[in-house]
Amino acid sequence: MDINFPLLLVLAVFVTGAIALIDRLFLRARRQKAIDHYKDSVDDNAVDSEVVKRLGKESSIVETSRSIFPVLALVLVLRSFLFEPFQIPSGSMIPTLQVGDFILVNKYEYGLRLPVLGTKILAVHEPQRGDVMVFKEPMNPSINFIKRVIGLPGDVIAYRNKTLTINGKPVPRTFVAQMEGDNYLYRLYDEKIGNDTHQIQTLPNRMGREGQWVVPKGSYFVMGDNRDLSNDSRYWGFVPEKDILGKAVYIWMHWPKWIDLPSFKNNEAIK
Repeated sequence: MDINFPLLLVLAVFVTGAIALIDRLFLRARRQKAIDHYKDSVDDNAVDSEVVKRLGKESSIVETSRSIFPVLALVLVLRSFLFEPFQIPSGSMIPTLQVGDFILVNKYEYGLRLPVLGTKILAVHEPQRGDVMVFKEPMNPSINFIKRVIGLPGDVIAYRNKTLTINGKPVPRTFVAQMEGDNYLYRLYDEKIGNDTHQIQTLPNRMGREGQWVVPKGSYFVMGDNRDLSNDSRYWGFVPEKDILGKAVYIWMHWPKWIDLPSFKNNEAIK
């Protein structure tokens, strides 16, 4: 069963905040009234501090809510509007990102959005060619995908014979090396989109889907850097603007298996 963490976080903030507010507006005064009534009913020298403490004590649910509400609210703000951590679950972005990489996603870069609803409330920047973008899978919004932005609205994208073209111009790439993986060969290339260069990987004996696509208004064409092993826009279409979550900016940890120790040696900005 898929867990909608953003929705759970919003509900937790709402519930704990509501309990803390009710306590501040009503329950605290009721406890103080009980203390005053007790003190009026006994002589000053007979006031039992333990009784006063007990009458003024918050219930466990109020105490817990008041304690964790500020923390949950801060996490909600940071996660919704500034930065959010993601883990890379598949190899579609190899060699740029490895399975088990933990990355930081800039939620502010593409505009501020309401949590859960995803409605943009403040435009900042638009995705650019070459950006590594996190978005909701168009066919299953409960799953997050990460791919590289290849086509902007209005672009004509073609992919044939492992050659990528944008608006009729082949994307420059330079052969780096042929490597041997687990029972297969792959080739590394330096690919340049705009002013930025990143690496991609192809398999000599395998071909990803070929074709030509025109990117519609308000949508983006994305591909994985592991070109022949990536489930991307070539197969399921375009990423609508409403499904964008943010720009991947930094690798902060690598932890492929829970039984392994995490590694921080490859921490770096994402190209």
